[in-house]
Amino acid sequence: MSPEEKLRELGLALPTVPTPVANYVPFRRAGDIVYLSGQGPRKADGSYHTGKVGRDVTWEEAYEHAKLTALGLLAAAKMAAGRLAKVEIVKVLGMVNGVPEFADQPKVINGCSDLFVAVLGERGRHARSAVGMGSLPNNMTVEIEAVIRVIG
Repeated sequence: MSPEEKLRELGLALPTVPTPVANYVPFRRAGDIVYLSGQGPRKADGSYHTGKVGRDVTWEEAYEHAKLTALGLLAAAKMAAGRLAKVEIVKVLGMVNGVPEFADQPKVINGCSDLFVAVLGERGRHARSAVGMGSLPNNMTVEIEAVIRVIG
């Protein structure tokens, strides 16, 4: 089953890759390695899910936000590689906008990691860091960036 078929089976669709709001690009390719710019959990209207995890948002809600962010990253990966069947996730950096005492960043970023594996199988497994931040742009709950490899 193709990654696109897996997305449909999960009832998911890739969003449009957002236009950068500053002086950067959605991705940068260096040979078969592609660096995907950080993205946050966009709502259908283009705004972000916001708030501090551990105060305004539960880790379970933020897990879902990380899944939304993963969809955006997969859209950028498809744009870079041409099709998802050529994408292998290498490294993920997940940043969580949490209160100082929040310590479950890995549980939140699992939303992204779990979706990558559900859609890409073994090519979705990756090295990862999950860290807490004092704030994130637009007060979004999570920001995630990734490094991928284009196969073939």
